[in-house]
Amino acid sequence: MTSPLLRSLTGATDSDTAAVTVGGVGLSREDLIGSATAFADRIAGAEVAAIDAKPNLSTIVAVVACLLADVVAVPVPPDAGHHELDHIVSDSGARLWIGDETPAVSIPALSVDVGARASTTYPEADPSRTALIIYTSGTTGAPKGAVLSRSALASSLDGLADAWQWSEDDTLVHGLPLFHVHGLVLGVIGALRIGSPLIHTVRPKPQSYAAANGSLYFGVPTVWSRVCADPSTARQLRNARLLISGSAPLPVPTFTELTALTGSAPIERYGMTETIITVSTRHDGDRRPGWVGEPLRGVQTRLRAESGELVPSDGMTLGELEVSGPTLFDEYLNAPLKTESVMTEDGWFRTGDIAVVDPAGYHRIVGRASVDMIKSGGYRIGAGEVEHALLSFPGIREAAVVGVPDDDLGQRIVAYLVGDVRAGDAISDHVAQVLSVHKRPREIRVVDALPRNAMGKVQKKVLLEGLL
Repeated sequence: MTSPLLRSLTGATDSDTAAVTVGGVGLSREDLIGSATAFADRIAGAEVAAIDAKPNLSTIVAVVACLLADVVAVPVPPDAGHHELDHIVSDSGARLWIGDETPAVSIPALSVDVGARASTTYPEADPSRTALIIYTSGTTGAPKGAVLSRSALASSLDGLADAWQWSEDDTLVHGLPLFHVHGLVLGVIGALRIGSPLIHTVRPKPQSYAAANGSLYFGVPTVWSRVCADPSTARQLRNARLLISGSAPLPVPTFTELTALTGSAPIERYGMTETIITVSTRHDGDRRPGWVGEPLRGVQTRLRAESGELVPSDGMTLGELEVSGPTLFDEYLNAPLKTESVMTEDGWFRTGDIAVVDPAGYHRIVGRASVDMIKSGGYRIGAGEVEHALLSFPGIREAAVVGVPDDDLGQRIVAYLVGDVRAGDAISDHVAQVLSVHKRPREIRVVDALPRNAMGKVQKKVLLEGLL
């Protein structure tokens, strides 16, 4: 049976050690559980609560309180616009807003008193109960609410603890948003479950990361790129045990530079809101740039071709990644047809990501099937492999490849590049030599920056909209 989700807080008595520190202000385990219990007393019976997920102690106390009182927590981006906010609150069925009162939210509001204390004992909720509803950033239509159970969270976190040898002896440092799986589930609930102190830097600034003196660091590619841009600060991370990158592919130049500056190759991992984290490089595994490792304990993966046939794990053949295991979400809230559309008949989740798997079980994510599988001149081309080749060209720091409708080819490959480069035939010729001629970009555009979302993922639909 799954152990209590917040097992490290059970019977907490150490008043000297900060369990969580946000922006320099900390709470011991005893004070955190006391504060969360006091708030749990106020919200018990609310069923669903929306949380204004600002990067502060109040958000962490609110989430812990919800987990204690068996109230479903719905983290809301602090910068959510009026329409998105209204959709999340109404679709989730939230009857309580945890945060400051705002005209945009009509349900009752409660603010967290971090200094309050209580000692009520709450029984551990059934592992199958919903812990969180996290809304995915929809590329089409309104965001979908992914329903995540307590057991799914625990299974993923325990798998990561095994893969990373993550223990209470670690100090976790990150400055990621608290309304996504990365920052909230891994970065807060994970630290509390495992018992490792958490230092949240509010913003993921390189100087703040270095000053925290942690052993385990979480970041998205943008964070690690900025760390590399400050070499003296990057070298201060040499004492860290693991530097972990996720939420978007880590560019090979950043991987290489971070390794050189810190003396430690970063760990890459893969997951989605609907699957939490399912694949990761192990702490003692082969750290290859562009590869995200092997399935966590209890997780199974497979690749399926467009024809419907399963494809071999040969490190070359592309297929849509499907996932099975205890980390999967339960459903999209109020959207049974959408849920049905992403599940296979035998219960596997269709990720929509194109990948290759090598004979050793290592995974490389090529990109999204919707925007990263390009069909040009009769060939199926993964945008990720072209981006990987482009990043090996001198001066290119970032690359994003899209397929644009073309009367002759079906789709032509267009590359957006950031770096000290000039658009020219030399870059396309380089790709043709590294990969093959039909995979070369037909058009190259040099830009100052690529459009990215809050987690650092390139927004390719924005690039496509500028071309169509």
